[in-house]
Amino acid sequence: MSHWYFHSPESQQRTGPLDDEAACRHAQANPAALAWREGMSEWKPARSLPELAGNNGAPPHLPPLPGSSGSRQRADDIDFRIVGHDMQFVEVELDPGESAIAEAGALMFKDSAVQMDTLFGDGSHSGQGGGLMDKLLSAGKRVVTGESLFTTVYTHGGQGKAKVAFAAPYPGTVLALKLDEHGGRLICQKDSFLAGARGVSIGIAFQRKILTGLFGGEGFIMQKLEGDGWVFVHAGGTVVERELAAGERIDVDTGCVVAYHGSVDMDVRRVAGIKSMFFGGEGVFLATLTGPGKVWIQSLPFSRMAGRMLQAAPQAGGQNRGEGSVLGGLGRLLDGDNSF
Repeated sequence: MSHWYFHSPESQQRTGPLDDEAACRHAQANPAALAWREGMSEWKPARSLPELAGNNGAPPHLPPLPGSSGSRQRADDIDFRIVGHDMQFVEVELDPGESAIAEAGALMFKDSAVQMDTLFGDGSHSGQGGGLMDKLLSAGKRVVTGESLFTTVYTHGGQGKAKVAFAAPYPGTVLALKLDEHGGRLICQKDSFLAGARGVSIGIAFQRKILTGLFGGEGFIMQKLEGDGWVFVHAGGTVVERELAAGERIDVDTGCVVAYHGSVDMDVRRVAGIKSMFFGGEGVFLATLTGPGKVWIQSLPFSRMAGRMLQAAPQAGGQNRGEGSVLGGLGRLLDGDNSF
């Protein structure tokens, strides 16, 4: 499957990666756009490429999604807003019949008209009569990625509008990402998914390279979010978004990778120099992300924050005199804080 990118000369906007089907639709809607995929030497007008013409100029037939009943499933088109700065939450506004899915324990509040339903697996088969095997596979994927066996679905069963809000588990940033604007698939760190529209599928992505799995910061298994709806991904601290050109590489601390497009290649490389390796404080390996595609990088991985908290905690109980204390350990000894 090809990964297509489009550039609009008028708005100077870049779109992609898109699979073949989504690329055909985009080309039909934007005939003046420039298109590029791996293997092409330069950007070319989308209307001049036979691969994007479909069948006699019409978009190709879209196959049904696995587990659907002959028609391609689309996620609910929910409205939302992200509130706060350091400790953010996302507030989702539902129309009658619309649903949102979230991780267990993420709920902050909900209107009384919103009904809760706990489902086995990731909720992607709710309302479609998914078979037992589909549900078992869905639940198994969640266990492998370190999540709960169950997902909570929030459905508006009343009239008018209703709201439900989901809170981030620790200080950071909540990213709102529309999957159909990112090729229908994102690869994320294992615990980053916070909530999303009903119809979004949460799967697993295996690191194919042994060194990447061992030293890439996220292990062999990462989350794979698929679909066409909104997902809300949580990251620690501040998030930086980078768009990498084909072949462009960025080196990142292994714990700072939040998410990236499926077209981006993630690998690890050894830090150059013995002094940098042992005394640079960044470990032996760095993660390398090679384009084309977008990547999202976090400034404060939870593991780093937890490590600092552990270092600052009193090792033997009692009150801490503070990191800036002039007396330090001597002050604790004189005050009787040390245990023997």
